[in-house]
Amino acid sequence: MCRAIDLQQAVLAKNDGCAQRLRADLAVRGTTVVNLLSSPGSGKTALLEAELALARERAVPVAALTADLATENDALRLARSGAPVKQVLTDGLCHLEARMLGGHLDGWLPDGTRLLFVENVGNLVCPASYDLGETLRVVLASVTEGEDKPLKYPTAFGLAHLVIVTKTDIADAVGFDEAAFRANVQQVNPGVEVVLTAARTGSGVGALLDRALAAAGGAPVHAPVMASQPLPGHHHGDDEAAQPHEHGDPHEHGDPLGSLAPAAGRPQPAGGPRS
Repeated sequence: MCRAIDLQQAVLAKNDGCAQRLRADLAVRGTTVVNLLSSPGSGKTALLEAELALARERAVPVAALTADLATENDALRLARSGAPVKQVLTDGLCHLEARMLGGHLDGWLPDGTRLLFVENVGNLVCPASYDLGETLRVVLASVTEGEDKPLKYPTAFGLAHLVIVTKTDIADAVGFDEAAFRANVQQVNPGVEVVLTAARTGSGVGALLDRALAAAGGAPVHAPVMASQPLPGHHHGDDEAAQPHEHGDPHEHGDPLGSLAPAAGRPQPAGGPRS
């Protein structure tokens, strides 16, 4: 007798179990995790640099763990804030998982850490499906990436508790249509807050820290509609070689939107596609 097993859902279910235990363990220690997701080049590290510096000014005990395929460049930048920082080199792995995060925190995370910022691997596909035990999941997009990005990556934006737009100091120069971006975000995640930031000028930098501290204090966070539905899984696109990754977890590759919605029912971009 044969029995069909959905390995992808089994992997995600195992991760979810690890994430729940990690979230509970960190809650006992008084630590709240903020999971930052974005595509490469969105300005995630620059914003996190500013957040850590601001937290230090306000005497908020913070730490940061940053994940990359290679190099410790981001950790060196973030460490200039004076906050405890750890670099995780994934050697090609395209996302973090809860058990990995827990392993890296063991013996490193200082007692009394109020906020732990996790800078996930620069990728809006794989990391979206993995709960890291975070209380606040934040998805970033820069003004140069196109207003239809939320529709191209509906799982990442659909599961966010907060959406941040970066590099807004150059929004006019690149013709960023804020209204269209907001409309597209609301299509995949109704009611989620969108915050505008510019790390270079400091504009909006305090908003993320304020939201994180509020969540750490027990304030209710946005409840994405998609969080109550089965995850569609994660995909890399047809050209796997263009996005190399190595791990033993089975997952699908193919049309990023193929399993999410029939063509006639897919969200249509406000402002039109830009890329």
